[in-house]
Amino acid sequence: MRKPVVIALALISLVFVGTTGAFYSKYKKSVESYTQLKSEDESTRSRYGAALTEIATIQDSLNAIVLGENGLRGVAAQSQAEVQVPPTVHDQVLERIAMLKGAIERTKDRIQMLDSRLKKNGIKIAGLEKMVAGLRSSVAEKEERIAQLSTQVDGLQTQVTGLSATVEQKTQEVTDKQHELATVFYTIGTKKELTKSGIVESKGGVLGLGKTLKPSGTLNEAAFTPLDTDQENVIRIPSEKVQVLSAQPVSSYVLAQVGKDMVELRIVDPKEFRKIKQVVILTT
Repeated sequence: MRKPVVIALALISLVFVGTTGAFYSKYKKSVESYTQLKSEDESTRSRYGAALTEIATIQDSLNAIVLGENGLRGVAAQSQAEVQVPPTVHDQVLERIAMLKGAIERTKDRIQMLDSRLKKNGIKIAGLEKMVAGLRSSVAEKEERIAQLSTQVDGLQTQVTGLSATVEQKTQEVTDKQHELATVFYTIGTKKELTKSGIVESKGGVLGLGKTLKPSGTLNEAAFTPLDTDQENVIRIPSEKVQVLSAQPVSSYVLAQVGKDMVELRIVDPKEFRKIKQVVILTT
């Protein structure tokens, strides 16, 4: 009687031990599974946080890309300190656009790297995907705006080129006109020489007496020498005695003896002197 009881207790003990072992094994697996899940959760949270930080950094970079009139009016002060500023406004604008394009390209690379990293890590969260899509949309908008600005700059440069040519032409016209206004034509000769060439004629007097020599008003270009009074203000006359027959105001010039048989006509008031274009000088 006692022996069967012992056997029964032994069997019960074996069943209990087996059951306990099974429960412990399941418990151990549960603990390991929990630990793994917790580790994966922490890793996912870490990658999620890193992704958010990267997105914020990229967004800050996009916000720093300033477009529009103020963004292209000149190179930023920091950029001016780092690079040599081109000599013309057009070159400065092109330099600024190139900098913006470079910033856009770097941002696109960062977005692509972020997207690849998220896919590689198996992170598929709607919020993150929406943020990345928003970054791509912002980049596309800025690329389109930069393209518009580049076209605008090209058009403005064409206008500037045309205006530069016009300004150059007008400047030359003004220069030519100033030269024309400043230029007088002088001739030097004796009474006989000036009369023979038709530059002067005798006028006035009574019955042929008391006539005076006066410019005839006829311009014989071959007999006159041009003088730009903006550049020169002295006419050297190889004669001992000189008389100005033309009607230049006497206050606009002086006659100075500078040597034997040499007189200088010095123009002291060019604006008044050149009001009469022909300068007729009589030598004796």
